[in-house]
Amino acid sequence: MRVTRPKLALTCAVAALALAGCGSGGHGEHEVPPTATGSLEKLAAEAKCDPDMQTDADTIRQALCEKGGEKYVLATFATDRGQREWLNTAKDYGGYYLVGRKWVAVGEERTVEALRSTLGGDLEEGSEHMNPGGSHNKGGHHG
Repeated sequence: MRVTRPKLALTCAVAALALAGCGSGGHGEHEVPPTATGSLEKLAAEAKCDPDMQTDADTIRQALCEKGGEKYVLATFATDRGQREWLNTAKDYGGYYLVGRKWVAVGEERTVEALRSTLGGDLEEGSEHMNPGGSHNKGGHHG
């Protein structure tokens, strides 16, 4: 089966929406470590996740992880351009994204904020109309 980028982006975006709840965590600022790099397995190990592989293709590798009882998606990309194209499509579906070089974690806001203390990275938020009450609506900015 050939996996296309738009299909992967849609799949992960749907997963992100299914995993993302309506609640939001605190916005306390914590010291952020340097952004982690490496394979999906290396990133998962740093996040103390036993990855449940969902997609293992040349352009993207994607797994489900769990942190504190909450699930999130961890994805790695072959290229920076592939990552940005995926993010641009996925963010149309809302959600919260922790973004590093050639990797993304997607889940509830409090989950990706907690991951940031381990993996570093930048917080990004999906479409305003898909994140009612999100930081777009409060004038906030992450990252």
